[in-house]
Amino acid sequence: MLRRSLTVTAAVLAAVLTVQSGAQAAPAPGSPGAGDVYYPEYGNGGYDVAHYDIRLRYYPGTDRLTGTTTILATATQDLSAFNLDFVLATTSVRVNNRPATYARQGDHELVVTPARPVAAGTPLTIVVEYDDVPSNVVASGFTSWNRTPDGALAVNEPEISWWWYPSNDHPTDKATYDVSVLVPDGIEAISNGVPTRWAQPVIGGWNRWSWRQDRPQAPYLAFLALGDFETYQDTSADGSPIVTAYNKRLAPAALAAAKTSVERTDEILDWEAGLFGPYPFGARGGVVTAAGDQGFALENQTRPVYDGASFARGSNNSLIVHELAHQWFGDSVSVGQWKDIWLNEGFASYAQWLWSEEQGEGTTAELASYVYHEVYPADDPFWQVLPGDPGADRLFDGAVYDRGALTLQYLREKVGDEKFFAILRGWAASQRYGDGVTSEFIALAEQISGQDLDAFFQTWLYTPGRPPLAKSAKAVSSQPKSWPQIAAARHGIN
Repeated sequence: MLRRSLTVTAAVLAAVLTVQSGAQAAPAPGSPGAGDVYYPEYGNGGYDVAHYDIRLRYYPGTDRLTGTTTILATATQDLSAFNLDFVLATTSVRVNNRPATYARQGDHELVVTPARPVAAGTPLTIVVEYDDVPSNVVASGFTSWNRTPDGALAVNEPEISWWWYPSNDHPTDKATYDVSVLVPDGIEAISNGVPTRWAQPVIGGWNRWSWRQDRPQAPYLAFLALGDFETYQDTSADGSPIVTAYNKRLAPAALAAAKTSVERTDEILDWEAGLFGPYPFGARGGVVTAAGDQGFALENQTRPVYDGASFARGSNNSLIVHELAHQWFGDSVSVGQWKDIWLNEGFASYAQWLWSEEQGEGTTAELASYVYHEVYPADDPFWQVLPGDPGADRLFDGAVYDRGALTLQYLREKVGDEKFFAILRGWAASQRYGDGVTSEFIALAEQISGQDLDAFFQTWLYTPGRPPLAKSAKAVSSQPKSWPQIAAARHGIN
């Protein structure tokens, strides 16, 4: 009996060990996407990035870009391979001090296979070297790298990093950044955050510009402006650096108008902080390209980039307000899914309405009524686009901006000013340096207001057609003074 008992016990133990051994799955490749419903192959799975160190050399005469990007990350699963979003010609990849193999896959994926598997929780140091002409590289049918007469612009949304550094390109994986660029004399290299080297001579005829972003930043919000710029440095009242830059090809009138707008950045940020809560970053400023170089403005973190054409008819403070509001709504709090883009654009558009009210050029209620009744009649196709889920092909549709702003105005009327601004500040504070989706915003609004708001948001964000207003709502047919500039700014904003 004893021998049999021992035999059975040994057999059971062997079976248990076999099951346990089988439960330990072999290392597997990280997913080629971050799970975005609009852009399923943007971003990657299997690791989380903490920091990018990007060191570049740029040759403006040929648009050649050479670089080494070092990525500090952590594996979130046992990895046999992982993807980076990147399209430039790669010359080498190392993972944790050993050469790795790599191959291009699909439209913009660089598949990296480390020399040895990486266990979950293990730090990853990824070093990618590359050499290419970005303006010649096409992905998804276009190139986001924009060569200009005196340099280049790496500024776009939702994709730009592919053309100048390898990344995990989705707003849900934020990281800190060091960006250092070697350029010839007479060329400036402007980026995000705090300048750590300002035109430091390195070799004959070449200078190094270096920037540090020490707050979490989404990959598409990192930018480069390379060219002949007139640059200014100042310090805000809180001690953070202010850097502004203006392309020297700007016409004198446009340059003057741009300066009278962008040089108010510090003032406008302080005003917005009074509405939305403390400014979330440690640097401020703006960059203005020559007219037509870019064709739009973008809310790059700490330092929006504006096209000079936006100032052709004079100062454009409403545009500045819009892009700076994104520092809270879009940059500090990013979208968890690109379909929730109204959380960026509707909020920044509503900031323009609040500025109009502050300047005595039309209240938010007057603007809402005018937009609702006059700008977009009931049969306008505008009302068929759902700001809460516009579709990937309508990511920047007018409804995302204006119907998004209308949603906020009528939420304000529904819950009252005190609770409405508490909701805005609460959203900026609770999701600070992170990301969020509409369902989370609705939950916060309901918590702060004490109201059931599901039907309200369903109507304004997800139901085709012009939502009905209360019978007591007054129609405003006269155009608020601020509307022409708000509308004109649309041609220069994202």
